[in-house]
Amino acid sequence: MKIVPSKKMSLFEPAMFGQLKKFAKEQQAKGMELIDLSLGSPDLPPHEMLRNHLSEQSKLETSYGYTLTGIKEFNEAVSRYYKRCNQVELDPETEVLLTIGSQEGLVHLPSAFCDPEDIVLTTNPGYVAYDAGIKFAGAKSFFIPLDIENGYLPDLKAIPEDVAEKAKLLILNMPGNPVPMEPSIEYFTEVIAFAKKYNILVVHDAAYSEFYFTGDGPISFLATPGAKEVGIEINSLSKSFSLAGTRVAYIVGNPEMISIMKQLKSNLDFGIFEPIQSTAALALDHAEEITAPLRKTFAERHKTLMNGLKALGWEVAPSNGGMFVWAKYPYSLDSVSFAFKLIEQTGVMTVPGTTFGSDGEGYVRLALVQPVDVLEKALERLKNLSI
Repeated sequence: MKIVPSKKMSLFEPAMFGQLKKFAKEQQAKGMELIDLSLGSPDLPPHEMLRNHLSEQSKLETSYGYTLTGIKEFNEAVSRYYKRCNQVELDPETEVLLTIGSQEGLVHLPSAFCDPEDIVLTTNPGYVAYDAGIKFAGAKSFFIPLDIENGYLPDLKAIPEDVAEKAKLLILNMPGNPVPMEPSIEYFTEVIAFAKKYNILVVHDAAYSEFYFTGDGPISFLATPGAKEVGIEINSLSKSFSLAGTRVAYIVGNPEMISIMKQLKSNLDFGIFEPIQSTAALALDHAEEITAPLRKTFAERHKTLMNGLKALGWEVAPSNGGMFVWAKYPYSLDSVSFAFKLIEQTGVMTVPGTTFGSDGEGYVRLALVQPVDVLEKALERLKNLSI
């Protein structure tokens, strides 16, 4: 039998992460000790309170039915969290939507709002799920550059007038992946004015909002006056609460957009395991207690890696938050070849910049997912790189 993939599958290339992992395992088999700074999966375990709660809830006989959507306990916890941490009022029934991790929400979202050939504004470089979702919807990406001259903020002035007039969605991510540019109310105010002028819906990916190393708290897009009129924010418990494997996240904001996404998701899934939702609610209600020590740990790692790379002559994108370091290496080698050369010579795994877009050439992304002493070992190995 001849099995032929759909034409749409030509839009989706094999993930670079798998290729890197395969090569790394080959080097490991030859005796190389690996230091994995590639995948942004938290290495720290969830808080003991969360692990215990999930375990106890999973023992209940009543925990195994379909939830269909977010349970009341979860939606109300999201609402309380936004009120307490961001001073944002949310109606838990109409302005909160559970998603199966933020990746699921982000990939499906363009299909809810875009017709084939519609334009979606996103960044280059940018998180790979954005472009995947745009392609899945049959829409077209217009890439906004992230230039050092503009502080790595998406430059709205770089969007041509005719493109802005046709655009349907604008996807932002701050602190970003792979470039950890900083959010601010001032910038979000500019975004809202732009969205209103051109009738563009805004989606802000706030997956790393709890990873701030300066200031008093996370900065939410929805905390900006007028934000709920034009858009939504998607947030995840994967990074901020070390719950990556539970795949639990949420979309909040504009009730009409939430309603449209609910309609789509009612045809796609039957919700998330109730004990996971209950555990997520507990995490959100104890966010300050849980995230503060995580933030301290990641801030130390961030400082170690940033300063260490700079000392080696690498150009590092300035940041005060996020889970990644975006760095330009001082070698004349394309980013894919460089990432594989790093593994071969040093055992240090990174992600080539072009994984996130053509403007990532010459860069690699490094995740803050190893203890400080391991990061120092990685930096020591990088000193001996010969290219």
